[in-house]
Amino acid sequence: MRVFITGSADGLGRATAQTLLENGHDVAVHARSTARLDAVQDLVDGGAAAVVGDLSDLEQTRDLARQVNAIGWMDAVIHNAGVLHSPDIFTVNVVAPYLLTALIERPQRLVYLSSGMHRGGHADLGRLEPGTDNVTYSDSKLYLTALAAVVARLWPDVLSNAVDPGWVPTRMGGASAPDDLRLGHLTQEWLATSDDPAALTSGGYWFHQNREKPHHAARDERFQNALLDHLADITGERLA
Repeated sequence: MRVFITGSADGLGRATAQTLLENGHDVAVHARSTARLDAVQDLVDGGAAAVVGDLSDLEQTRDLARQVNAIGWMDAVIHNAGVLHSPDIFTVNVVAPYLLTALIERPQRLVYLSSGMHRGGHADLGRLEPGTDNVTYSDSKLYLTALAAVVARLWPDVLSNAVDPGWVPTRMGGASAPDDLRLGHLTQEWLATSDDPAALTSGGYWFHQNREKPHHAARDERFQNALLDHLADITGERLA
C-alpha cells in the first residue's frame, strides 16, 4: 500500500514511516522545510518519497497537497503532524488536516492523530472568532476528532478514524512519558494498512487498537457541521 504521513521528521510520524517501510509499503514522508529533509534522508534512502510544506501556512499546505497528488494516489493518509505549544495550534492541528483532506485525491483510509486530552476540549466554536486566541491543544484535538467523525459520515466509501496514541516519550511527550512508544504508533499503522475486520471499520476513536467513546461533541452532527462551515470559510474549500 502507498501511505502518506504528515510530520514524519521525528516522533510518532517517523516511527510510523519506518515501520511501514520495513513492512514493504510505499511511503511518502513529510518535512516542514527543506532544512528538515536531512531528518528523513535515511527514510528516503530506504525508498520513501519526500514532500515539504509548513502546515502553519495555508499556501504551503495547498502546495503540499499538490506534491502528494503528483506522487500518485495514496491508499491511506495519516494526519500525524501537530503542535502542543504554539500560536499556530488551530492552523496546524485542525485547518491543515482539513485542507489536505479536501485537496489530496481521496484515499481509501484516513487516520487522524487525536489525544486523550481532547476530552478536556471546549465545544465552543466562538473561540475561533477573529481576534481571539483561545484555542488550546485540547480544543484542537476535539475539533480534529470531530473532523474524523464527520468525514466518516460524509464519505461512506472511505475509512476515517481518530487515534489516541497515548502519552509517549517523543519530543512532544517528553522523556518521562509513561506509555509505550511502540503502542503509540501501532494503531495508526494497523488502521492504515491492515485487512483485519476491525481495522476495516470507520468512524471510530481508537486507543491501542481498542475503540473508545470520545467526547460527546465529536459525534454531534450540529457541532460537526458548524466546524465544517468554519473551516470552509477559512480555506475556501468544502469537502465534496
